[in-house]
Amino acid sequence: MVTRDEALPGRAERPYRIPERHAVLDTPLEGPWPQGTQVFYIAMGCFWGTERIFWKQPGVVTTAAGYVGGFTPNPTYEEVCSGRTGHTEGVLVAYDPSKTSAELLLKEFWENHDSTTRNRQGNDMGTQYRSAIYWTTPEQEQAATATRDAFQEVLANNGLGRISTEIRSADEAGRFYYAEDYHQQYLHKNPGGYCNHGPNGMTCPVGIVRQDQLPSQESVLRDNG
Repeated sequence: MVTRDEALPGRAERPYRIPERHAVLDTPLEGPWPQGTQVFYIAMGCFWGTERIFWKQPGVVTTAAGYVGGFTPNPTYEEVCSGRTGHTEGVLVAYDPSKTSAELLLKEFWENHDSTTRNRQGNDMGTQYRSAIYWTTPEQEQAATATRDAFQEVLANNGLGRISTEIRSADEAGRFYYAEDYHQQYLHKNPGGYCNHGPNGMTCPVGIVRQDQLPSQESVLRDNG
């Protein structure tokens, strides 16, 4: 991982224009969004497939491909791919918390990539492909750690390794930089384009109460008199 001192210098302004509206959802890419909209940032390999997974989810207001978690201001795709900016290919997910939750959205995150391979997804290798969750609210932080711990148990039960996903606040991770126009909603514009995402065959047990947390039959009868 490149250090801040080693990172490319970047530039003061974005060197390209991005579309105003989402090509699938027809919502503003940079806002403003409806009052109450919440945002977090995720990374799970190439952002083309990641973005498509999330724009399909109920309650999502908009998504955008970009660069996050690094040091270089206003980087280009080529600079990020060099590994010298510190960024990972990420996706902004803006959602309506009255229609979905961070927990439900993160279920899709865990179930659609390999969270145990550091700096790699399939044949895509480098720090720009690392797995990450950057939260903006305490509820999102709680959802990120709770779903991670639940999914780690599933992985262990299947004889798989430790989760390497980076989880930290978006403030600590730094600014999200929107990627170039042609990356936005790439797989909508190019339906046959490259995508290495899909179900990993395991289920993240979101919203399921363990049997040892359920009241016993005796206690139910006692409470009901």
